Amino acid sequence: MPDKASDLAQRLGRQAEAVCRHYLSNGRREGRYWLVGDARNTPGRSMFVRLKGAESGKGAAGKWTDAATGEHGDLLDVIRESCGLVDFKDVADEARSFLSLPHPEPEPDRARSRKPSAPARSPEAARRLFAISQPMERSLVESYLRHRGITALHGTGSLRFHPRCYYRPDDHSATETWPAMIAAVTDLSGHLTGAHRTWLDPGGFSEATLGKAPIDTPRRAMGDLLGHAVRFGVGSEVMAAGEGIETMLSLRCVLPTMPMVAALSAAHLSAILFPDTLRRLYIARDDDPAGDGAMATLIDRAQEAGIEAIVISPRLGDFNEDLRLLGIDALRAASRVQIAAQDVARFMALAA
Repeated sequence: MPDKASDLAQRLGRQAEAVCRHYLSNGRREGRYWLVGDARNTPGRSMFVRLKGAESGKGAAGKWTDAATGEHGDLLDVIRESCGLVDFKDVADEARSFLSLPHPEPEPDRARSRKPSAPARSPEAARRLFAISQPMERSLVESYLRHRGITALHGTGSLRFHPRCYYRPDDHSATETWPAMIAAVTDLSGHLTGAHRTWLDPGGFSEATLGKAPIDTPRRAMGDLLGHAVRFGVGSEVMAAGEGIETMLSLRCVLPTMPMVAALSAAHLSAILFPDTLRRLYIARDDDPAGDGAMATLIDRAQEAGIEAIVISPRLGDFNEDLRLLGIDALRAASRVQIAAQDVARFMALAA
């Protein structure tokens, strides 16, 4: 009968975007997901709601995960939390009331409604930024990475250099220009959906800033990021995934032929899309609460998809700290005992 929780959840899932716009109005749609701070409608981006999917199961439309806390649920939970309800009867009554109302059609994907002028943070603006940037070879980007201890720079076509990239501290401040590392964010087919900027210090490397520009937010992303990543190598049946570009390039110094992706944040790491061929996923964990939450969510999603998930942990805060402060031999030794024996032979041979 329609009063059952599963039936109500499925009916809400068919109108997932309308539910999110009504109960999670502080969020926004990004691709196939709705992003918001939490199920109580707090502004933010750590919780993502699937807008399209199957009728039931973990991949169903309306299922959500909060990468910051590891919480997950369906749209009935969203109604309960956002409305502050306790009894299921009240939640069900609210759901039925919502389902009886007329709702507008979901907004079309941004790609269909995009204007030629390309909004400043749109995928089209990201593509233009990457296109006008320069190869990173013999640039400040290469110097920056080498000073971070990263010497394995093969297959880094996703990274480029912009000598005068715009930076605006906030909407009320004047625009500045700084040199920047520009990273292409791509989907599984290699289509560029976004870009990540790391503004660099033109004066060179220092231990205080680690080579980043002395500004409030030296890293920013633009475009359609959810599910996508900065890619190094072509994903096949084995892949490693983590948050930061420097983190993954550090791990790549000791696993030089393993395909790797940088998701750019804990929330985005928990939401990366898996290649159809993927059978084993190494999760490069950052040693912080957000990293732990992303790891737990990603393990659940991988196992649901029939993918073996193996966590690789740094000895310090992240793998770049391990590389810089402990050295490449220590990083190689610590990584060797955390990956499958067959992958040591396959991916670590050139670094041995």
